[in-house]
Amino acid sequence: MSEQYFAAAPTSASKPREIAVRFDGREYAFTTDAGVFSRDGLDAGSALLIGSLPDLAADERGLDLGCGWGPVGTIWSLRCPEARFVLTDINERAAALAGANLARNGASNAEAVCGDALEAVEGLFDAIALNPPIRTGKENIYRMFRLAMERLTPAGALYIVIRVKQGADSAKKMLKAEYGNCDTIARGGGYHVLRCRRERKEVDE
Repeated sequence: MSEQYFAAAPTSASKPREIAVRFDGREYAFTTDAGVFSRDGLDAGSALLIGSLPDLAADERGLDLGCGWGPVGTIWSLRCPEARFVLTDINERAAALAGANLARNGASNAEAVCGDALEAVEGLFDAIALNPPIRTGKENIYRMFRLAMERLTPAGALYIVIRVKQGADSAKKMLKAEYGNCDTIARGGGYHVLRCRRERKEVDE
């Protein structure tokens, strides 16, 4: 079986390759490698997610959770140069690539860290982007949804891209139960982008 992209420490031989990504009329240069998600280029789900993310202001923070080699976080941070961004991934090779790709494209307002879910990330965020690692299983993905909620500012939101045939409907049901809300804000190519705003449930005393 080939090595999975969510391995913490890939053992596959490194085979770096240079790719160009054009998005909204701008071209970006990235390095990808074996053992990381979508090494051949920007996948359709991530492209839909990028186009759905909010513009953040100077006092706001964004997080690219499960960043892979960094296309979402890099393009998002360059679109919002006054905000601050963190990219994180459990795959140490992916996290290293993300950091290098941020520097290569001049995204000085962002950093990349390596860790499981949010373990290497500090503080709260106004927006969190997630293209969930479907192959890790529903239990792990739902865990990431719950952990993200605890890292949102009171007015913050989680943005998730997920394929319809890979559980978008069941994910939306779970998110509505956890967050109290979940809206589909974009559709395309068999993908949905879901937005969940932080809403703490009232507890009767």
